[in-house]
Amino acid sequence: MPLRVVNQTRGTNLAEACAEARSFVARGRGLMGHPGLAPGEGLLIDPCSSVHSFFMRFPIDVVFVDRHHRVVGLTVAMPPNRPFAGAWGARYVVELPAGTIEASATELGDQLALEQV
Repeated sequence: MPLRVVNQTRGTNLAEACAEARSFVARGRGLMGHPGLAPGEGLLIDPCSSVHSFFMRFPIDVVFVDRHHRVVGLTVAMPPNRPFAGAWGARYVVELPAGTIEASATELGDQLALEQV
């Protein structure tokens, strides 16, 4: 069941239909080989504190979030085939289409909410 990811601090949505990757295999696969993310789509990976973009075909925005749903790291437009991005204290990450962080005005310290759609 997809999630809506809401930035409560800014009153904006990061994703309207965010898939979840919670199993070992799903977390490892992530978006590898995926053709792309449409606006409003995303992937929540939990638990996760760092990502790579090997075998990906498109850039992504990455939001690193702690256990209290506070943003603790941001990576804007991470290009394909990069070895590492991470944030200290992250519990999960949300991978989004490039441009989402800027469009939603998301910043470090913002409070997020996950809502079942």
